Amino acid sequence: MIGTPKTAKGRRTVTLDSGTVAALREHRKRQAAERLLMGAGWTDLDLVFCHPDGTMVHPERFSRGFLETVARIGLPRIRLHDLRHGWATMALQAGIHPKVVQERLGHANISITLDTYSHVTAGLHEDAAEQVAALFRTSVGNPLAEGQ
Repeated sequence: MIGTPKTAKGRRTVTLDSGTVAALREHRKRQAAERLLMGAGWTDLDLVFCHPDGTMVHPERFSRGFLETVARIGLPRIRLHDLRHGWATMALQAGIHPKVVQERLGHANISITLDTYSHVTAGLHEDAAEQVAALFRTSVGNPLAEGQ
C-alpha cells in the first residue's frame, strides 16, 4: 500500500541525527547483502524496510513486529505511531520551535501541531513568563529595567 502523502507538506526531507544515520547505513549494508543473495529474485521497490526478497512488509505485520520487539526488550507497551507523538511532545518540551516541529511532522499548518500538542505548550507558559521576565530584569538600558 504505497501512495501519496495526504498533503503537499507530507512530502519532505527530514534531517536525522548521526546515530540514526549510522543505524540506517548499517541496515542498508545488511539489505545489500540480502539483495545479493536473492539475485534475480529480488523485487526492487526502493523500500527502506522490506522482506528479504525486497517485497513490502504489510503495515500491520510491521507494527506487530515492533510491539514484539518492545515487549522482548522490556519497554512499556507503546504503539509504533506513538513514537511520532512522543517525538513531537519531547521536542516541544525541549524548546524546539513549534514551526520546526510542524515541518518535521509534515503538518499542513502550524495550528494542527499546536492544537494536537497544546497540552505540552500549555505547560511551558510558566517557563516563558520567567524567561521573558528575566530578560527585562537583566536588560541594560531598558527603561522598564531602570524603573522609568
